[in-house]
Amino acid sequence: MTVRILLADDHDVVRRGLKELLEEQVGWHVCAEAASGREAVERAVQTRPQVAVIDFSMPDLNGIEATRRIREMAPDTEILIFTMHESEELIRAALLAGARGYLLKSEASRQLIPAVESLAKHKPYFSGRVSEVVLDGFLKEGQTAPAMASDRLSSREREIVQLLAEGRSNKEIARDLALSVKTVETHRSSVMRKLGISSLAELVRWAVRNRIVEA
Repeated sequence: MTVRILLADDHDVVRRGLKELLEEQVGWHVCAEAASGREAVERAVQTRPQVAVIDFSMPDLNGIEATRRIREMAPDTEILIFTMHESEELIRAALLAGARGYLLKSEASRQLIPAVESLAKHKPYFSGRVSEVVLDGFLKEGQTAPAMASDRLSSREREIVQLLAEGRSNKEIARDLALSVKTVETHRSSVMRKLGISSLAELVRWAVRNRIVEA
């Protein structure tokens, strides 16, 4: 079975380890690597892998936003979220963004290969612990999952919140996203109005609480 894979993780050592593990499989090839969420989207569009293994916690664009954009721009690529977080809220966000697999890093040595194999066949895959969370919460029949606070924001607004929380200035964000400074300021004002936040410090705390960035 031939499988082309994109690896997206901001830790070079992690990517190297995953690449060695994956390429031990006959016919499997890591066709692209990325160290940020935005780079992951670009590389997915360029190389069109069958499976993208994406860490949740990445700079510029987190794994959930990267997943959403890859599914829009390279819809044949299946997404495996690869993370240390097992909260129901993040699993729900990943599914809504278009991911069909969710694997905890603690389970990678035993389950990464079957996870990628399953997604390459366009079948969903959830590691054992994640399956328990899903069954106990989000997918329980008749239960409605609570909306994430970040659902109030547009994709562009979430991206700008992440960059602000990472310490970027309005000017730097405008440059990186090819926007005008005025447009960035408009988005920033819209975010603060929607969230009832009045300072950048509050916005950073909100971004950490809602897992848009890591503390």
